[in-house]
Amino acid sequence: MFYSLEKSFFSCLNSEILGNILGKEIKVNNNELYNEFLNLFSMLIGYARVSTDDQKSDLQEDALKAAGCEKIIVDKVSGVKTERLGLTQLSELLRKGDTLVVWRLDRLGRSLKDLIEWVNRLEQWDVSFRSLEESIDTRSSSGKLIFHIFGALAEFERNLIKDRTRAGLAAARARGRKGGRPKSLDTNKRQLTVELYQEKKLPIKTICEIMNISKPTLYAYVKDANEKVSKIDTMLTP
Repeated sequence: MFYSLEKSFFSCLNSEILGNILGKEIKVNNNELYNEFLNLFSMLIGYARVSTDDQKSDLQEDALKAAGCEKIIVDKVSGVKTERLGLTQLSELLRKGDTLVVWRLDRLGRSLKDLIEWVNRLEQWDVSFRSLEESIDTRSSSGKLIFHIFGALAEFERNLIKDRTRAGLAAARARGRKGGRPKSLDTNKRQLTVELYQEKKLPIKTICEIMNISKPTLYAYVKDANEKVSKIDTMLTP
């Protein structure tokens, strides 16, 4: 109930009212009142994940309970799957001032990039993140610093992959090769495929099944054939 309260609500409170609620005498401004209430009603919410139904999440859940988590969401799904209902539930459950707790970093993110994206998302929601095994807590300066370093390493890795890909393509072009998949059909079969397409007597799906190719491959053959015809026409035009 308290999560839905707007900050404007706290502007009508004074330190005497808050002091009565908290059972102590305090004198603070409205911003401090708001933060005091956030701290008072914030939650530690745990997230656990196992890859299959056969695996048990007891170890993770016990650790999360020992860390003080009041609610624990459990996903039973492989980390490589994009759709994880537990994470969707977390997105709806987490509120400003809460802390998301995991047993280990790989329980939350499928990769370093995915993990960093999640932590950045939590930061935008004003939600802290804590990993028990790695002793990382973004409520501390050192915890935030670690994730900034992770982010820099992830960006460095992406740039390395791009540079290697460009260098590989450049070397292949220098040897007279082009990037991409090799042609799946020889010249005669490609020509026959294009002719069947141009005759328009068979559905495209049937042509693909006969030649054992995909629609994108068929369209690529037709495009190549049209480009060759255009080059020949250009050469013959006086």
